[in-house]
Amino acid sequence: MSSVKVSIVVPIYNLEKYIPKCLDALVNQTLEDIEILCVDDGSTDSAPEIIEDYKKRYPNKVKTFHKENGGEWSARTYGLKQATGEYVGFIDSDDIPEVTWAEKLYNAAKENDADIAFCGYDRVELETGKVVSTEMTQYGVMNKEVDWNDDFIVYANPSLWNKLYRLEKVKHLEFLPFRGCNDTLFLIHSYMDGVKKLTFIPDVLYHYYLRSSSQIHSLNSKDIENLKKYLLVTKEHAVKIGKYEEYKETLATMAFLHLAISWAFMLSYDKSVKMNKALKEIITYLNENFPEWKNSKHFRIVHCLPKGFKHICIWGVHLFYRIHLPIVYIWVNRFLLDVVKLEVKW
Repeated sequence: MSSVKVSIVVPIYNLEKYIPKCLDALVNQTLEDIEILCVDDGSTDSAPEIIEDYKKRYPNKVKTFHKENGGEWSARTYGLKQATGEYVGFIDSDDIPEVTWAEKLYNAAKENDADIAFCGYDRVELETGKVVSTEMTQYGVMNKEVDWNDDFIVYANPSLWNKLYRLEKVKHLEFLPFRGCNDTLFLIHSYMDGVKKLTFIPDVLYHYYLRSSSQIHSLNSKDIENLKKYLLVTKEHAVKIGKYEEYKETLATMAFLHLAISWAFMLSYDKSVKMNKALKEIITYLNENFPEWKNSKHFRIVHCLPKGFKHICIWGVHLFYRIHLPIVYIWVNRFLLDVVKLEVKW
């Protein structure tokens, strides 16, 4: 068994201004026997020198790797392949974990023999330090088995940095080569490939900093096509392992939530896109590849009503798509966000 309890993968691409605060939090983690894997993805600023300095000062904790630029997904995969710990986690270099992040997640995972341990986190405005939201605390202390009949595995936040994964369950995986949703598909692939036991602690252990270059204003048609492509890769993997019939309704639910709700809305901020056409193409894609989206039990009113406001909203968006009026959803959500300044969390 490895003497390393937790491997922490940190993809590095520029952001020299933020890296020291992140690495200070990591080298001061209260858990002993960790390794911090800094993967420089072809940075053009002083980031490579910064991580080398940390390696000199903390040679028993910090390991550095330098590669040609390939995107955040490739740096994460590279780091995953170098990991040697019992568990592995992923940290973004412009965010700050609590110094107890590794210890509390590791202890929760070990105490419950979990394949993935989840914690709470908050989203913080970088310029003001204002906490915009606190998330993933609503479950309290909880253990759960992966159940493909339960849409919980789709709605549980897929972000990488509030989790520890049992390394032996995910070492063979790779992050899919596109931005914005590869953490979601990584999580779903881990479920398909043997992750069974999940544990949750409500402690807010991670601070995710919101910078002005938000993805909501930068997503474009190429990103949409990439998501379509890699949703199909996920479907094909389910077919390959002989589990598609068992997984297909949940995969269709996931495809609708991410493509038709979240990403379609973000695409609406690209002024070069004809949204009515794009929405019709999304419906056609779903009908051809994930036809279960129309009648998924996860979108029925009897399922959504007891789950509260968010799920009732999802039922409403699903209805607009079924009657071929998804543009109404876009208009309403744009009004809420742009005028009322109310963000509906999907």
